[in-house]
Amino acid sequence: MNARMVGKPAPLFTMNAVMADKTFGKVSLEENMVNSKWTILFFYPLNFSFVPPTEITAMSDRYHEFVKLDSTIIGVSTDTIHTHLAWIDTARKDNGLEQLKYPLASDRKHVVSRKYGVLNEEVGMTLHGLFIIDSKGVLQYQTIYHHQIGRDVDETLRVLQALKTAEQSSIQR
Repeated sequence: MNARMVGKPAPLFTMNAVMADKTFGKVSLEENMVNSKWTILFFYPLNFSFVPPTEITAMSDRYHEFVKLDSTIIGVSTDTIHTHLAWIDTARKDNGLEQLKYPLASDRKHVVSRKYGVLNEEVGMTLHGLFIIDSKGVLQYQTIYHHQIGRDVDETLRVLQALKTAEQSSIQR
């Protein structure tokens, strides 16, 4: 059983990623903190599988709502950046992503997924995991669940808004 992470500094990371413009680059929690951005970090098991395309594209379709809340999204799996790019280049009608407005990162060595407690060691891929990290790098929310369940973008936005509202309330006191 993993130790509690909520309310503690989130594990730092830097990963190779396919950026929104389809170039290869890096994403890091430190960069988001320097830019005073909240981080929506989510893990999914595999590219080209059934559940993730719908949730991943839904988050991309509503990306502007996350940006308005001073946050950035990073999707992560243990697939390679080359597989990520192939999936992004595949049309939605063919079970692809077609285009994303945020990066997909690769955790090939399982370092980040292990730190966040989402790695299924027996099969070498991640469970679904969602982590909301504030602009100071403190983990504010986490949820981890089985492969058959998708993420709800409305719920993710609701939680993010609630956390940001609570933060503003504590600042004003």
